[in-house]
Amino acid sequence: MAAVTAGVNSVTRYRKTICVFCGAKKGNDPKYVQAATAAGVAIAKAGHRLAYGGGNVGLMGALADGALSAGGAVLGIIPHKLLERELAHKGISQIEVVADMATRKERMIAESDAFLSLPGGLGTLDELFEVLTLRQIGYHSKPSAILNLDGYFDLLLAALNGFVAAGLVDQKEVAQLLVASNVAQAIELLETNLC
Repeated sequence: MAAVTAGVNSVTRYRKTICVFCGAKKGNDPKYVQAATAAGVAIAKAGHRLAYGGGNVGLMGALADGALSAGGAVLGIIPHKLLERELAHKGISQIEVVADMATRKERMIAESDAFLSLPGGLGTLDELFEVLTLRQIGYHSKPSAILNLDGYFDLLLAALNGFVAAGLVDQKEVAQLLVASNVAQAIELLETNLC
């Protein structure tokens, strides 16, 4: 059972909801935090609501802070088990506490119109591939993009092309993953492909 709590910034008007997957760590280069902050700002300035993992640490915290600094609506969805580790963000518009990671992904997907994956770790990849798989089998037709900041996802893209070459993944499925090199391009690609 999910518990929903309104935060201090109750923003109710927005165009669409863009879900962002990103790391709970900051990474070794300040560019990752800068990109996460910029993504939050860009989503808010475009008039969209941000949905994300609900934490206030690492790239997730920077992302939410960026959206809030630009007056954006922010929905955080966090499992009970991660409340302490990821420290739920207390300043966002709305926080939803859920039972587990599977429910978190389910709720993020249901609440969102588009998806953006920033640099992140295993959780980010899990979320990205969940969205791509559900699209592949027809559960949704929402666009998904990755921010390939300074080639962060180059090896992943190469692996996907290898899967295609092996005949185990269709090229059209890989082609549906939008690839952006900067935040502005990512938001533009998502907006262009929104249903």
